[in-house]
Amino acid sequence: MGLIYLDTCLLIYAFEQHPDHGVRVRRALATQPADRFAISPLVQFECLVAPMRDGNLELQQYYEAGLAQFVQLPMSAAVFIHGAQLRARFGLKTPDALHLAAAQQHGCDALWTNDNRMAKAAHGLAVNVLT
Repeated sequence: MGLIYLDTCLLIYAFEQHPDHGVRVRRALATQPADRFAISPLVQFECLVAPMRDGNLELQQYYEAGLAQFVQLPMSAAVFIHGAQLRARFGLKTPDALHLAAAQQHGCDALWTNDNRMAKAAHGLAVNVLT
């Protein structure tokens, strides 16, 4: 079985114990071993912005340690070109197009998200795990 790419929003819900979604995301993550999940530098970037902006070193380190358990997928120029195609074709926001492009370029089996627009553009690859 291949990798499951994780969208940033799910990790933020899980790591910061979101009152509505945190438990459901953590349960979904518990169904697979950590080495089955993949993230990209974009996921790391998005997760670390708020703790860095707020000067919350404890939360920043918590994210860094937690994110290190997942498979790290590189984002080559091909990912960015494919992301541009997805953005142009489906009107996705730039980060969403890049997440989807990374998952597709690396042959992931799924992209877990809570974004229905991305799920439509992914033609079955993206799954909204909160619905």
